[in-house]
Amino acid sequence: MLAFLPALTLGAFWFGGEPALIAAALGVPLLMAVFGCLGRRPHLTPGRDTLTGLPLAPAFERHIQTAYQRTQDSGLKSALMILEIDHLDDLITAHGQEAGDEVVTRCGERIRGLLRHRDMVARLDRNRFAICLTPIMQLDLELCIQLAGRLQVAVEDPIKVEGSSLFVSCSIGICQRHHVTSGARAWLEAAKSALEEAKNVGPSSIRTYANSPRAHQGRDGELTDSAAAALENGMIQAWFQPQISTDTGRVSGFEALARWCHPVKGMIPPSVFLPALEEAGLLTKLSQQMVQQALTAITSWDAAGLKVPTVGVNFATDELRDPGLINRIRWELDRFGLTPDRLTIEVLETVMTDQPDEIVARNITALGEMGCHIDLDDFGTGHASIASVQRFNVSRIKIDRSFVSKSDHDPAQQKLIAAILTMAERLDLKTLAEGVETAGEHALLAQLGCDDVQGFGIGRPMPFDQTLDWVIRHEAKLQDAPVIGRQRH
Repeated sequence: MLAFLPALTLGAFWFGGEPALIAAALGVPLLMAVFGCLGRRPHLTPGRDTLTGLPLAPAFERHIQTAYQRTQDSGLKSALMILEIDHLDDLITAHGQEAGDEVVTRCGERIRGLLRHRDMVARLDRNRFAICLTPIMQLDLELCIQLAGRLQVAVEDPIKVEGSSLFVSCSIGICQRHHVTSGARAWLEAAKSALEEAKNVGPSSIRTYANSPRAHQGRDGELTDSAAAALENGMIQAWFQPQISTDTGRVSGFEALARWCHPVKGMIPPSVFLPALEEAGLLTKLSQQMVQQALTAITSWDAAGLKVPTVGVNFATDELRDPGLINRIRWELDRFGLTPDRLTIEVLETVMTDQPDEIVARNITALGEMGCHIDLDDFGTGHASIASVQRFNVSRIKIDRSFVSKSDHDPAQQKLIAAILTMAERLDLKTLAEGVETAGEHALLAQLGCDDVQGFGIGRPMPFDQTLDWVIRHEAKLQDAPVIGRQRH
């Protein structure tokens, strides 16, 4: 109606002169304001979130019921994704509720902007979004994971709030429609269970329902038997992830990681088969095989003229409770003709409580006295005291990946890392940063004085037969390379 205001005032002047012109110019807008014509009142669609404008849980559940029925015996494929913003409450505590609302709003916009118009996006909870991909003929797991990766990149891009850049991460659970046959509600619960598995791994993780523990309900016995047979038949092998010195750039060691490549199902995640081996009471046997394969690798590297100072092997609490552990390790080292310093014992921080199991305490202490290096793994995630660190002769702490992630962009992360490094320096402890993904993180850690780095940005875990070429290529790249680490005096 505002478009006709000039015509109305002109008509008033034509028929009534200047007084009519003034009356029309002032009166018409006033009448329009009184009757609500100047602007439409905001229309809040029932069932939509007032902050993001996205549908809420009831509307989403109705939608996935339809999607579930459409994919029933039709050849069409679909998938649900549940995306959760990590540690939103901590962000709100630090920056305020308005900043939290802005983050949620922007994340919702970014998610919606990445999807097709037929895909459904809803806000399920304060920090949780749900996505239902429209049923199509071609939708495999790889496409779902790629889309989840793009969603993570979009959500985790810095968000400007009042001149500051806020950094968030998100975890995503995925469930493809064909994994669930008991209804739409079960489909949604399966996606939520995959999200819980992702959150258990750590921030910024992606997990699919096929790889979550609940996906294997009813098959635990079969999985345990298969894992036990794989261990017996040598199918579970040590893969090696390189560790690099920030001072010299040279290989400072490898970490031996258990990997199971199933002949039919492909790579089985450790989060699946390790609990099965634990249930079968086979973790000690797994530890024995990992130590043997690690020491075999060291002798092979030595024979090839490659300098790999040490290899780390992870020891869980149950393994450290083995009363015969010390004699077994000593015998293995003697059998391979290696000194104890070539073997690093990696112990989770949660193991080193103030009052650990008596046998665990004895074994860790004896391994250190024997000459093995003791690494305190995932430092910062448990409750180990400084007294326990000194008591067990810990030689190096491994800074958890949650502190390292995006540290080259996040000043708060940098302060945490600097504090850990300062503490370690005062206690005369070496340091290694886990989960280094980018050159920026590598450079920052080197400048702050971290001794060693490890992560996908350095090298992914690999079978032994690939390590020889990797080390040779890495050493070749070091020629004339600048030193970026902080010089120590």
